[in-house]
Amino acid sequence: MIDIQILRALSVLVLGAVGYFFRPFQLGSFASAALGMIFGLAIITVGWRLRHASANQLIGAAAGGLLGTGLALLASLVIGQTAKADSATIPFVQIAFLVLGAFLGLTLGNARGQTWSSNSASIPSVISPTGSTKFSILDTSVIIDGRIADIAETGFIEGGVAIPQFVLRELQLVADSADSLKRNRGRRGLDVLQRLQKMPQISVQILDEDFAHVRDVDMKLVELGKLHKSKIMTNDFNLNKVAQLHGVTVLNINELANALKPIVLPGEIMRVFVLKEGKEYNQGVAYLDDGTMVVVDNARRLISKTIDISVTSVLQTTAGKMIFGRFDERQHAVYEKPQGNEDRKQRETTAAAPQP
Repeated sequence: MIDIQILRALSVLVLGAVGYFFRPFQLGSFASAALGMIFGLAIITVGWRLRHASANQLIGAAAGGLLGTGLALLASLVIGQTAKADSATIPFVQIAFLVLGAFLGLTLGNARGQTWSSNSASIPSVISPTGSTKFSILDTSVIIDGRIADIAETGFIEGGVAIPQFVLRELQLVADSADSLKRNRGRRGLDVLQRLQKMPQISVQILDEDFAHVRDVDMKLVELGKLHKSKIMTNDFNLNKVAQLHGVTVLNINELANALKPIVLPGEIMRVFVLKEGKEYNQGVAYLDDGTMVVVDNARRLISKTIDISVTSVLQTTAGKMIFGRFDERQHAVYEKPQGNEDRKQRETTAAAPQP
């Protein structure tokens, strides 16, 4: 970084010295030096902005810069042969033309490269087995969640998935956190990515585009989705809403999970394992395999038993779905306590389930 700063300072000083010795437009020595330094600062500013350009933008800028410099060189030669001005002004005008031509070529080439990047959605670093360049962009939350790997194994993801570099950096920061909980979540996300990379039926690519003028990671994902015309895969509620406002399609893993939950209707008979007592009088609480809570009337004395119940109502809340049912000993059967893995599975379900 120090070497770069030294090169920048030397560039400004060299152009200032050129202006000081040539004294263009019959200006004073210090005014000429200041003019040269202004040109140097302008060039440094362009270079600083190009640091964050994508590969397509750099290619366009390089091609435009070469073309612009070539045209400016021809113009400066013509000026040197035909212009009738003082000998100090002509060299400065020639140098200014070269700088101006290079600047215009870089900026126009960069803009053209950006347009080409938008239209072609860039060249992916990995092509999917089917030859398609279509992909879904993953955010940090959906990687840490881990269910994306299970979905990918089923073959429901078309084309492949893409992970931006800024998402990888955020995931690495989480994995290196001093907080053990965050650290475990970050490492889980890295393990999920490795699992995705080992799947032959899906392509995983890394996107290098970054948006230096955007600080928020969610907004960077939205801009990336618009740039590549791709869908964003997430389970973040806020990102879901923001992306929809910007016209970017979102695939929400939580919505997919809710859509796949078993549907029951009032009056149906279902079999549940009563795990604990409820908050209300004579209530029992059971859980389905997916974590859905089932509140059963008249089941308090049947804790640790498997019973048949009649569904009375289904309530959909922001925390998930809740099912209410009733046990009638005259109509419904009581079964033996489940053994081994089934019993343990029912107990583990309560950890992430909502309370009535």
